[in-house]
Amino acid sequence: MWLGGRGWLGFLVQWRLVLRPFSFAKTWGGCRGPMAGTLSTGEESGGGLRTLVQQNGDAGSDAKDESLPGPPEPTGRGAEPAVGSGDAAPESGEPASAPAADPGKRKKRRGAAGERVVPPPKKRRTGVSFGDEHFAETSYYFEGGLRKVRPYYFDFRTYCKGRWVGHSLLHVFSTEFRAQPLAYYEAAVRAGRLHLNEKPVRDLSIVLKDNDFLRNTVHRHEPPVTAEPIRLLAENEDVVVVDKPSSIPVHPCGRFRHNTVIFILGKEHQLKELHPLHRLDRLTSGVLMFAKTAVVSERIHEQVRDRQLEKEYVCRVEGEFPATEMTCKEPILVVSYKVGVCRVDPRGKPCETVFQRLSYNGHSSVVRCQPLTGRTHQIRVHLQFLGHPILNDPIYNSVAWGPSRGRGGHIPKTDEELLRDLVAEHQAKQSLDVLDLCEGDLSTGLTDSTATSSESANDSLEELATAPQKMDGVHEAASQHLGTPGMAAETHGMNQETDPLCAECRLVRQDPLPQDLIMFLHAFRYKGPDFEYVSPMPAWAQEDWQED
Repeated sequence: MWLGGRGWLGFLVQWRLVLRPFSFAKTWGGCRGPMAGTLSTGEESGGGLRTLVQQNGDAGSDAKDESLPGPPEPTGRGAEPAVGSGDAAPESGEPASAPAADPGKRKKRRGAAGERVVPPPKKRRTGVSFGDEHFAETSYYFEGGLRKVRPYYFDFRTYCKGRWVGHSLLHVFSTEFRAQPLAYYEAAVRAGRLHLNEKPVRDLSIVLKDNDFLRNTVHRHEPPVTAEPIRLLAENEDVVVVDKPSSIPVHPCGRFRHNTVIFILGKEHQLKELHPLHRLDRLTSGVLMFAKTAVVSERIHEQVRDRQLEKEYVCRVEGEFPATEMTCKEPILVVSYKVGVCRVDPRGKPCETVFQRLSYNGHSSVVRCQPLTGRTHQIRVHLQFLGHPILNDPIYNSVAWGPSRGRGGHIPKTDEELLRDLVAEHQAKQSLDVLDLCEGDLSTGLTDSTATSSESANDSLEELATAPQKMDGVHEAASQHLGTPGMAAETHGMNQETDPLCAECRLVRQDPLPQDLIMFLHAFRYKGPDFEYVSPMPAWAQEDWQED
């Protein structure tokens, strides 16, 4: 029957109202967990700016970082990004908003006797930062030129994924979260660490239903970063611009949360609710920009989309770089989002970088880099291809690439062999954090070049207890000490820095040297139509600098 203008309008309104609840439930039903932080899905340190308006306070990507399913964390004021690791990433992401009823709009459903009541997800606000309650979780201390975070308790939260529906928690843990033995999860149940729809889990045989909400309390240890301060380059009513030291991730990802630029700016400079306008790899230093409002963020991102933004980096590379200006247009393919490794490949995405040598000291060269596109690790991969990798690049100047170290795209290994050798090298050096990995990630497979960045980021968020590392006999002993509910609460009150369930507490790790946390790649200048920000040249970029 033909409907007039008013009739069609009424029909469409009713149709949208019918579909809206379905769309909302579907979106949250598939919501991924917390920062598992082992990916490097973000822009290369030299990569272009991308829209990160929602990354600070809404589900995002990044970089790689850790533990039981976790949701995108508290939303609204004080919400944190659900990124990832790293920077390289995959700089994990963070928890999802906790379930809470929305008074005045949706009444809490009361189930029949014995039926679980699933609280509706809380509304999310984009573009907000962390609140004081997040900053108060723990504190910093400085030692040996390093900024360290005292271990602390943290809740990872997530909604039940579609593939978990109809399966028991025991099944999910044994098939998807094998970084920990079942003895750990059994001990966590007895300790009151696992919650389903905000009620303590008493039995791992409980079967999951659609939109169930899980919360896991874990003991977190963060890797140290440099003690070098984050210096403010500029601040006005629109933006905050800082000189980021090497080794500090931009936002929570992987195992990093408090040791991130976002948290340090909030805790030490009272700069909150910032919108990251771009990101730098964790080991990259230099100009880093934040917008103070969503309006400014969108305006600058519009300039990025219109290619009105100029970026300039400096680096120190091996050997005598050609004196004439060079342009590299080799396409780049992501080998693994989880590990954060790329290479030149005809199947990769097109990209372009312009290089100009600034100086040569007889052993290494300082090179200016102008990325005209924004692919992952673009500058580093192109320099490796040209046979002049960054002098101390822990990934692209590694012997794992073979005798030629990837020059000319010659890599005498399969992707699986390359990743295996890279991981083995850093595992031997106790430097898996460089790859935004932890020991628990090694059992889950590392080659994921066929996955999209968002898929990889989401999968990485499924790490259910990454902070504790597997050790023979540790969890069995913990089971005996944590056999009664309520023990977790007592532990919270007694001592935040040690935990009987946490195997990481029993490991003795050697601290990195401050010089080991530096890579010779620096974001020197960012210029737009109405702004230009420049950071000081690092010591290693001076013409007369000599290697130790």
